Amino acid sequence: MATVHQQQASIFGTGAPGLGELAGARRTHLGRGAWIDTLPGWLSGADDLFEELAARVPWHAEQRRMYDNVVAVPRLLAHYGEGDPLPHPVLDRARARLTDHYAAELGEPFVTAGLCYYRDGRDSVAWHGDRIGRGDAQDTMVAIVSLGEPRALLLRPRGGGPAAVRRPLGHGDLIVMGGSCQRTWDHAIPKTRAAVGGRISVQFRPRGVG
Repeated sequence: MATVHQQQASIFGTGAPGLGELAGARRTHLGRGAWIDTLPGWLSGADDLFEELAARVPWHAEQRRMYDNVVAVPRLLAHYGEGDPLPHPVLDRARARLTDHYAAELGEPFVTAGLCYYRDGRDSVAWHGDRIGRGDAQDTMVAIVSLGEPRALLLRPRGGGPAAVRRPLGHGDLIVMGGSCQRTWDHAIPKTRAAVGGRISVQFRPRGVG
């Protein structure tokens, strides 16, 4: 898999960003009404776009309470609400293209964009589902475009246990989590001791899905 992503980086990583055809997305049914669509290298020029976003996006750090301590969230964040201009025109085009492609299943547009910047292998996100808002009770979709170096996205059925699905995502790869995925499955980006570069994930969501 690393060889494939190295080839993607050399072939598709540099130059003006562009989008491929979504018809090539491959669907995997996870069970309990959940599914994922994956499409490697959907966004070309992803490595140059990564560098631009890493430098230009107004990233911020967050903190959270863990037991009796306040700790830093191990990644940087940025959020673009409905109507906010996105930090690069190709992201507007990506959101519109995803809305058109999934219109029949989703029935509404993708309207927000959340960005996460994993600076190195020490940055991560723990097991969770996007269950804030309507995702806790309704089928929905979250579409994620990954820029920069690949990191492993793990998925497992809600309730715990080992990861059932592992997808390395980077260099313009797309994953769409749909159906009941947010409420019946959890996902995570684990820490790694490997020497990895930065990764930015761009997450498109419909209104009211957090």
